[in-house]
Amino acid sequence: MSQATALGHVTICDLSGQLAGAGATRYLAAFGARVIRVEDPVRQGRWDILRGSMPHVDERRGIELGGAFNNHNVEKLGVTINLRLEAGRDLLRRLVAVSDVVTENFASGVMEKLGFSYGELRSIKSDVIYVSNSGFGHAGPYSRFKTFGPVVQAVCGLTFGVGAAGAPPAGWGFSYMDHMGADLMALAVLSALVHRNRTGEGQWVDMSCTEAGLGLTGPDLLDYTVNGRPLRRPGMPDSNHSDHPVMVPHGIYPTEEPDRWVAIACRDDQDWAAFAEACDQHWAREARFAATAGRADHEAQLDRLVSGWTSSLRREVVASRLERAGVPVSAVTMSEDRIEHDPDNDDWGLFPTVEHPEIGGVRVDGIPAHLSETDWSIKRGAPLLGQHNREVFAGLLGMSDEELSALQADGVL
Repeated sequence: MSQATALGHVTICDLSGQLAGAGATRYLAAFGARVIRVEDPVRQGRWDILRGSMPHVDERRGIELGGAFNNHNVEKLGVTINLRLEAGRDLLRRLVAVSDVVTENFASGVMEKLGFSYGELRSIKSDVIYVSNSGFGHAGPYSRFKTFGPVVQAVCGLTFGVGAAGAPPAGWGFSYMDHMGADLMALAVLSALVHRNRTGEGQWVDMSCTEAGLGLTGPDLLDYTVNGRPLRRPGMPDSNHSDHPVMVPHGIYPTEEPDRWVAIACRDDQDWAAFAEACDQHWAREARFAATAGRADHEAQLDRLVSGWTSSLRREVVASRLERAGVPVSAVTMSEDRIEHDPDNDDWGLFPTVEHPEIGGVRVDGIPAHLSETDWSIKRGAPLLGQHNREVFAGLLGMSDEELSALQADGVL
């Protein structure tokens, strides 16, 4: 890898938090961007509920010890600015003036109330890129509402489409749309940077996590639009089963150990023939199962037969036997399987260890993509509250010790 970084020329004034925003700038910081995370100096973690939240490495608790905050803010610089004070807002203006990008994921209208609309930001720096990522965006009848990840998933339709046949919607549980929102926000920043590099023009990127989630329901929307079929109907949705294309057996099956499963997919008759030979069960040779159409007609019974066979073996045995036969298969892994026992993690660097000033050495999420010349680097843990005030305000903005001391005394920092 060369010493240059992909984004070392980019400075980001980052007012975003939690995951949907902080997750985006996390990627950019890993590829070398100077991300300056701006927080409120009031020590209750007011701007980011993740500062003190789980997971924790030991019995200690506090706003500097939240594992989720550390994970989402690696490689960033941390400063504090009290935006309730005019002196604080003036300090933010100075920071915006030396930044390429301003990012935030407040509810619609918050930045305007603080005096930092896109128009005002552009008056500070004419080519600034402003990226706002809220639940419903800044336009439309829902724009005034506030939301969190699980609500986004419910509103956009994802929650309704998850579950077993005949059962109530199961939802997604974890706020996966925060991850999707972060991914799209990072893409938006990069796209706007490319545009500015070509034209010299900044712009406002207005994002909606709900609309991002709606984009994931495309097949369901298309089925309803074209065929008039609602998503929930007899037998639909049905967990891992899919009729497009028809693959039988295709599902998650139990194994010998409690709560250990294996995923199997027979794409066609060739896969089925390989499966039948590998499992060596008399029922697998029955003529009614030889063709896909026949297996589909008897899918429920076939699933019970497959489950009976897999239940007699350990998941690793099932996976190994079918893999050798060329059948698409995988043990259903859990977090501990991937973290502790998967050698691929070391090769990919999926869980690098960072050093946090209070937490110590701890593993965090890596990035599942590598650049041959300007790869990412994650070594430094999340900043303590205001940890880099002097580095940023004195080193970047050129402020004197006297200025900083006065701002500290006035409650600005």
